[in-house]
Amino acid sequence: MAARSGNKFSVLLPTYNERENLPLVVWLLVRTFRESGTDFEVIIIDDGSPDGTQQVAEQLEKIYGSDKILLRPRPKKLGLEGNSVFLLLSGTAYIHGMKHATGNFIVIMDADLSHHPKFIPEFIRKQKEGNFDIVSGTRYKGDGGVYGWDLKRKLISRGANFITQVLLRPGASDLTGSFRLYRKEVLQKLMEKCVSKGYVFQMEMIVRARQLGYTIGEVPISFVDRVYGESKLGGNEIVSFLKGLLTLFATT
Repeated sequence: MAARSGNKFSVLLPTYNERENLPLVVWLLVRTFRESGTDFEVIIIDDGSPDGTQQVAEQLEKIYGSDKILLRPRPKKLGLEGNSVFLLLSGTAYIHGMKHATGNFIVIMDADLSHHPKFIPEFIRKQKEGNFDIVSGTRYKGDGGVYGWDLKRKLISRGANFITQVLLRPGASDLTGSFRLYRKEVLQKLMEKCVSKGYVFQMEMIVRARQLGYTIGEVPISFVDRVYGESKLGGNEIVSFLKGLLTLFATT
């Protein structure tokens, strides 16, 4: 499909302590792209994981070929001592990954199996259908949903999304999600404009896209809480989110 159209899709996969999840998510990605006949590459951007994630990624390169699976770790000084998670949620990992991406479309997603690769062909179809600059997965539209969260976390997520919609009116139903497809040049331009860190970063990407006149399509997705490892959401992230939201409201 993509071979005939000339499109290639580069998946940017930031990792930090994802040794258990990485082999399965990579297998699912490879299967999904091969079944649809789509040209692809998966770029693993590890931030100095102490659990052996990089060693697992090296084995995956050997299994699937270094033309399809590329380990491109960042220098250890960029993500250390508890700050790695925060950096993964900012744009710095994506900037690093894009330096190595050869596709004309970029897919960003989590490596912890929260995002299932089966939705990527739907992203691609949606992009072609509307010639969109961005296609964003949404948990809050159509058949989209969240699974594995307790009531408290669901309420926090819904509340944050509602407040964001009221204050920013972004023209998209799910601002904090991190499962998206971008034209490469569009993502590069947005990275130049965005300054937020943490969970606000994904939100700012959509707000800036609206400001710059980029078109956004949406595909309902199922978000499933991680099976292995620990959740990255805590009290500090919630406070940072609220501060970032107010900053965006004041500056956009």
